[in-house]
Amino acid sequence: MSVLIFYMKRLLQVFLLAILVSNFVNAQTAKPVYVIVHGAWGGGWAFKKVDSLMGEKGCIVYRPTLTGQGEKVHLATTSVGLDTHINDVVNTILFEDLHDIILIGHSYGGMVVTGVADSLPARIRKLIYLDAMVPENGESVLSIQGARADRLKQMVSDGFVIPPWVTAGKLAPKDVPHPYKTLTDSIVLKNKLREKISTSYILTVAKGIEAKDDDFAMHAERAKKKAWPVLQMEADHNPQWSAPEALVEMFLKAAK
Repeated sequence: MSVLIFYMKRLLQVFLLAILVSNFVNAQTAKPVYVIVHGAWGGGWAFKKVDSLMGEKGCIVYRPTLTGQGEKVHLATTSVGLDTHINDVVNTILFEDLHDIILIGHSYGGMVVTGVADSLPARIRKLIYLDAMVPENGESVLSIQGARADRLKQMVSDGFVIPPWVTAGKLAPKDVPHPYKTLTDSIVLKNKLREKISTSYILTVAKGIEAKDDDFAMHAERAKKKAWPVLQMEADHNPQWSAPEALVEMFLKAAK
């Protein structure tokens, strides 16, 4: 009987070892999953080229469109707020059952991914801010912008922010009016686990401009004060269009 027990234990050990090895191999070969959150006025469509390029490199990319933007423009109302957009991405992660993701926020999307990270820190392996806002608890887009907020306020019409380049008559895909409430809502951050997520910042600086003069330089400085790695690339504010190949390489570098 003791011999039988010995061999049963050995068999169990081999079985458990096989499971561990299998899990390790799967972890090493699994395709990295990226969730990219677009900025104001845009939509998931804005990162279609980036999605394609990353797919060629073995990545899986999700491009959720925020309520009232892109193909969801028909859902636009003045009641759409920052929490609405945070929940858009939270529910994408939950309903797609995504884990160990690399979450990226572009521009206004920095507000959104910060809220998502506060809600689902355990689902996020890496957080990347692409020329994006880095808010602290209680801040809103307008409060962060300070004096520059007046420029945004001047674009408000009937509860939406409508910049000069958003005009009627353009064919889709196109930028659309952005709900003003999302810019006035203050973000609420409560989960300290969010701060333990590995995070990087990518600052895009247009050719001929000094980094310190960039519109998002203050956010890069916030990132530095948090001891996040700050990467810099030569491109305008929308590298997904102006430099998609370089942006993909930057994403892959930042995700390591």
